[in-house]
Amino acid sequence: MKAKRSYTMTARARSAEETRRRILESAAQLATERRIGEISLDLVANAAAVSVQTVLRQFGSRAGLLEATAAHVEDAIVDERTAPIGDVAAAVHVLVDHYEARGDMALLLLAQELDDRQVRAITDRGKRLHRAWVDEVFAPHVGDDERLVDLLVVVTDVYAWKLLRRDRGLSRARTEEGMTTLVRAVLETAERGNTR
Repeated sequence: MKAKRSYTMTARARSAEETRRRILESAAQLATERRIGEISLDLVANAAAVSVQTVLRQFGSRAGLLEATAAHVEDAIVDERTAPIGDVAAAVHVLVDHYEARGDMALLLLAQELDDRQVRAITDRGKRLHRAWVDEVFAPHVGDDERLVDLLVVVTDVYAWKLLRRDRGLSRARTEEGMTTLVRAVLETAERGNTR
């Protein structure tokens, strides 16, 4: 009897975790298509094939859902952007892969950051995450030179990707090549400056 109850509890916990994941994924997907202010609990519940009450049971409120969704996406981003330390070409390749998957969502969020405090908190965390990534991945090249990190943050920013990929209409390969060239140019200029 005890073993059966334990199995039932485990199955129930797995089901609840799967429901939670489905709600988070649905909310994240909606954030790629709509402004945050347009994403209602009804929309998320419908997309996740659950009731609004289930969403509220899991997250407490719409704000709680948005916060949990942001954390869920942030965890995925950290995994997606794992790159070998010091390898410029590999780092830019990983970054462009990430932007191909999530760049449009990031741009949509950035377009809302001045109008919505919760979105601003999300984009601020994203900016800190990007800077930390640059600092870590390019560490062998930059040491403790904050000005160099600043420049690398700029040339690897989602807006650099947007200018090449969306605005200029370049292929993914040409976009990666362009961003790699920018990173190498910044690093070479810094090296020349340090040897004088």
